[in-house]
Order: sequence, then structure tokens, then C-alpha cells
Amino acid sequence: MWRRFLIACALVLLPSVALAGDLGINLYGLSYHFERGRARDIAADNEVNPGLGLRYRIPHSERVEWFLDGGAYRDSGRNTAVYAGGGAFWKPTRRFGAGIALAAFESDTYNRGRAFVAPIPLVSYDLGAASLNMAYLPKIADLNDINTLAFWITLWPGKW
Repeated sequence: MWRRFLIACALVLLPSVALAGDLGINLYGLSYHFERGRARDIAADNEVNPGLGLRYRIPHSERVEWFLDGGAYRDSGRNTAVYAGGGAFWKPTRRFGAGIALAAFESDTYNRGRAFVAPIPLVSYDLGAASLNMAYLPKIADLNDINTLAFWITLWPGKW
């Protein structure tokens, strides 16, 4: 019942939200594992991670941009991972952003299959109609066994 209620609220609010900021499509990606031998040993060495998601960005000021993200992708352990979160970018230049997100994840690969929330440092380079993104997923005891970089593209249809 709660899920249906939240979906209905999102559908009602979506038009006004879309007008207030930019809605983008995340195309996931690739990953790189620093501890390659360990990744292989625990069957978490998949470095092609296709998936889809949405990013909603809201300008706050000339140098700060808020965002909400959510999506699903094939993770390093070859399982489907879903996540949702939000954060902010500090933009020292018009195109480059460095930021942090707080995201909730769920996948059989991480945290023994239990959902968890973690801070995620990331950078982005804005090309106008697309953004190149990279996140650092640190090794955290019992959550993630390998230091990983994740790469994906966000397409901005409103900029085409």
C-alpha cells in the first residue's frame, strides 16, 4: 500500500519537479577494482556494469548543484544492484564538479545481501548534453570488500 501511495505522489509531482531542474538519464557503465586478485577470488571482478537510472539536478548557486539519483545496474558480482540517493556538487568551474552523495544500496554482492546506506565521493564533467561521472566506492568492512571506481554517463535530453 505504501509503495503505491509513493508512486502516485511521485507521478503527481513529476511535472512540477521536471520544470524546476534538469532530469537526466544515467547509462551505467564500467568499474575498476584496485584489489584485482581479491576481486577475482570473491567473484566480484565484473568490470562491465550496464544499467539505467535517473538523475535530477537542481541548481543552488553558481558554484553548488544538488542532485537526486536512482537506478539499477549489473554490479561487480554479476548481480542486480539498485540504489537511490542524493548529494551535492561543488563546481569550481562551469564544467567540473566534485561532490558527495549519501546513497542506499541493495544487492546480493554487497553487505551479504542486506540494504545499507553509504557516503559516496564523486566527480563529474559536464559536456552540455551529457555528463561524464566517476564515483569512488571505498573498501568498508562488511559492506564492500574492494576499493572500486565506477564510471557512467548522464544524458540530458533537455540540452539536445
